[in-house]
Amino acid sequence: MPPPTIAAQPATAGPSGMPAGSGTGSRRALGLLINAGHLIDHLMLLIFATAVSTIAAEFGFARWEDLMPYTIGAFVMFGLCSLPAGRLGDQWGRRQMMLLFFFGIGGAATLVGLAGNEWQLAAALTLVGVFAAIYHPIGIPMLVRDSKNAGLTIGVNGLFGNLGIAVAAVSTGLLIQYAGWRSAFVVPGLAAIACGIAFALLVPKEPGSPAMRPVKKPIEVPKGVLVRVVALMTGTAIFGTIVFNFTTNGNLELLRERLQWLGDQPATLGALLAAVYVVASLAQIAVGTLLDRFHVRQVMAPIVGLQIPLFILAANTDGWAFYAVLTGLMVFVFGAIPFTDTMVVRFVDDRMRSRVTGTRFFIAFGVSSAAVGLLGPSVKAAGFTTMLYVMAAVALCTTICATLLPDDPQRPR
Repeated sequence: MPPPTIAAQPATAGPSGMPAGSGTGSRRALGLLINAGHLIDHLMLLIFATAVSTIAAEFGFARWEDLMPYTIGAFVMFGLCSLPAGRLGDQWGRRQMMLLFFFGIGGAATLVGLAGNEWQLAAALTLVGVFAAIYHPIGIPMLVRDSKNAGLTIGVNGLFGNLGIAVAAVSTGLLIQYAGWRSAFVVPGLAAIACGIAFALLVPKEPGSPAMRPVKKPIEVPKGVLVRVVALMTGTAIFGTIVFNFTTNGNLELLRERLQWLGDQPATLGALLAAVYVVASLAQIAVGTLLDRFHVRQVMAPIVGLQIPLFILAANTDGWAFYAVLTGLMVFVFGAIPFTDTMVVRFVDDRMRSRVTGTRFFIAFGVSSAAVGLLGPSVKAAGFTTMLYVMAAVALCTTICATLLPDDPQRPR
């Protein structure tokens, strides 16, 4: 992969990455649908974690932990397929890839709802992961192209993504309680297909693939700085993704364990968890605003550092006190999400952002997807308390990487 550069963008593009001739309505539709895609992407990946106890009971599993390994294919493919998705986005076109994302993930989610046993379920979930892998290498570079406030743009996009996690918690709980677990996959699948139709109708075609567009005034990044940034960005992505996967996939069962009197009320548990995610999601707006004013390192190190004491505190609390600690913890877990995407914007030219983002997800999720598959067996063997201490250690590794980051080559405003 050739060394990335930061470059000013061509004058032929509008503020949302649309052709200069595109109207304001098209640019707004692009932004709204790409943000909606982020919500759908995270929603689809977290439905199973919310529904796992119900599905396990229907398929004859004695414990929900025994069904968790069947979802590992989704998260492995979420990482592996991001690499070709990024390459296709830069060289074939991002609009075409977004259409493939909406229609593909909608169809795959519908297949999950039709699964008749655990192996059919695993295959359909794996297909969800294949199409879910398209979003991040395609949607975010398409959204931030020519953005004057990239940090805030990424923060708003992250807010939508984490609202998807909240929607997964509350909608899945409600649909399970009143319509069965299969509807929890089919209904969002149909919504994704509807978004794909809207995207096809409202977002105009691109003026050529991103890799072929001309750029002006490239700013070279020194080779030593570039190597350091790539290594540290990869490290923070891996450790941060492990924390993200563990919390978002394990929080419902963790909450069920710490609030045992609500264990047989999936809708109530889902609503409580959704409230945590909604509050935590707002942190990304604040973090995005700070990233437009400070270097990534200056904002990232304290945010990820505060995860450490909160994981330790979560391991030693119960009841409503635990619920309050979990809310605070997720504020800092979600608040850390915009950092790696901001680094890509600051260090990498738009012509290859999809490939760089795809490579980053390939490495990060290729390693951290094991956290999802091992979640059930690890909790079964060691318990949630021990695993929370392990996550505190992982957060420490993320903090070390963050403190070693260099200043951004272009000082924020």
